Amino acid sequence: MRSLIVNDEIVIHASASKVWEVLVNPIYVKRWDELPEDYPEEIMGVGSEVIWDLPDGGITKTEVIEAQSEKRLVISLSVSGWDVHLKPEDIAYTYTIEEQDEGVKLSFSIGDFSELPNGRDYYDSSVEFANTAKLKIKQLAEMY
Repeated sequence: MRSLIVNDEIVIHASASKVWEVLVNPIYVKRWDELPEDYPEEIMGVGSEVIWDLPDGGITKTEVIEAQSEKRLVISLSVSGWDVHLKPEDIAYTYTIEEQDEGVKLSFSIGDFSELPNGRDYYDSSVEFANTAKLKIKQLAEMY
């Protein structure tokens, strides 16, 4: 089966430390991604979880499974209604920061949704998410 992985990138005119801060500090994260209202204000690291209750009684959960400061952040995604057995790294948001002369390149990899029956829907939603989130992350990192 063909993979369903969203790959995108953006150049940000800020330091790697500022981009990292925007990726892991809930004060900034809630400006480019959704967080529950009661999410704690502490910096996200390995083991940090975000859990959303779904209308059908299930949950959607993300968990930081890798955090290499100013380099790489990997956040697994799982939904209680998925009827497939997946490892945490099978469907994840991966953010990679690479320093360049003009700032940093932030690369995104989201997926692989190919194991899910409705994987194309998740893929399409993730394309939209990446397009919006990368611009907000850039704006926040360059502003602060």
